[in-house]
Amino acid sequence: MTLEEALRSVWQQVMVESKREIEVDGQRYPARSARAHGLRMVEFSFGDARITAIEQNPRTTSRWAALAGSGQRILQFGCRGRYFANVAEGQLTRYGAWQSLRLPE
Repeated sequence: MTLEEALRSVWQQVMVESKREIEVDGQRYPARSARAHGLRMVEFSFGDARITAIEQNPRTTSRWAALAGSGQRILQFGCRGRYFANVAEGQLTRYGAWQSLRLPE
């Protein structure tokens, strides 16, 4: 499984199937709601990287928030304190941090 496949799979399990426990490469991780805004989130491992996935907050002022506010299902992915990608309606968008974090292709 590639990292891209893993991110899309996590999005599918969290945002579409609303699973309380997700599976990534044979490992299971609990999905929960973030305390502050009730947004869905999950922390999981991929290789040596610890990744946090959190639902896009539609009540902020970013372009992604506007899309989430219009009904798109968006999950942001972060590692070591930096967002490196998101999946919106199944479509992966990589940010520049993907390379600087040296995440696998």
